[in-house]
Amino acid sequence: MSTPHPVSPQGPRRILVVRLSALGDIVMASGLIPALKARFPNAEVSWVCEPVCAPLLKHNPRLKQVIVWPRGEWQALWKAKRYLDLWRAVRAFRAQLKAEKFDLVLDGQGLLKSGLVAWFTGAPRRVSIIAREGSHRLVHEVVTPPPGADPVMGSEYRYLAHYLGAPQGSFVHDLAVGEAPRARAREVLGERLQAAWGGLPNARPLVVLAPFTTRPQKHWVEANWSELGRRMLAQGLQPVVLGGPADREAAERICAGQPQLINLAGTLKLDESVALIADAQLLVGVDTGLTHMGSALRIPTVALFGSTRPYREGPKVGGVARTRILYDNLPCSPCRRRPTCNGAFTCMTGLTTERVLQAALVQLETQS
Repeated sequence: MSTPHPVSPQGPRRILVVRLSALGDIVMASGLIPALKARFPNAEVSWVCEPVCAPLLKHNPRLKQVIVWPRGEWQALWKAKRYLDLWRAVRAFRAQLKAEKFDLVLDGQGLLKSGLVAWFTGAPRRVSIIAREGSHRLVHEVVTPPPGADPVMGSEYRYLAHYLGAPQGSFVHDLAVGEAPRARAREVLGERLQAAWGGLPNARPLVVLAPFTTRPQKHWVEANWSELGRRMLAQGLQPVVLGGPADREAAERICAGQPQLINLAGTLKLDESVALIADAQLLVGVDTGLTHMGSALRIPTVALFGSTRPYREGPKVGGVARTRILYDNLPCSPCRRRPTCNGAFTCMTGLTTERVLQAALVQLETQS
């Protein structure tokens, strides 16, 4: 571990967290917010991220501001060969960051792009996790967590918090639910339930299914999701499929022929999806941001991991983890981005519907 840069007796007054993407990683890093507030109670904490991730943070009253890094705009200028306009945009963004006069900046991504954003601030103390792609040259300190030492979700960010002197137990995942998104999510769900059940009252426990992610080796079998939804309905539960606009077609296949298996993929905005998950009694999902939201919100969760296993335990409530991880430690697992199974994805196909259903029913018992 690096030697900490000297801190003034008053401590930092303006702190910036740089975690630009992705959704799941921002969820896992959100525990830095209460940890930093506990360590530096007089400090203002801000966050910089990509536009798609901003709704995860913008409702949090413990953040002074969420600064959006306009990555898409910069890429569009580059592709259009408008290099002078790109330079002006970069220079304006750098000036915006420098004007904030941050005195502590945390690069929670450790890549060249996040290191550059941290460097743009000109802050007198810049700390990075791990630091790859040469980004160590853009910060003052690099923190490298020991691999595998902490099995609980968000371990590297918790390690960073402890490195900065945050009190034990102050790192608690911090997803805030906005009132307007909560109202909208409840309205949309209510309308779909009325249509599906012919206007009859529906008091079934709400179960969020999160089948979708970015890599095929992290997916569970579509037919299994359909069967899981059918069996949950038979158990008196109310499953709802959640995902983004790109997931609509796959969600329609999963829900085909089951009108009471509610499909909300691509219907809710990101912060509305957070609100729906916060209202759920259970979540079942693959290694995707929505699943990590369930864990962060302390919703009983079943996480299906195979080619990846981002953590071995979820956050605990009263000493009990509300996230159960289904993961078969095959000789080839976790392969991450380099599968060796020629598309068989046996790490995921080995998770049977019966096994997932039984794990879900056990997790539901943690509600009581």
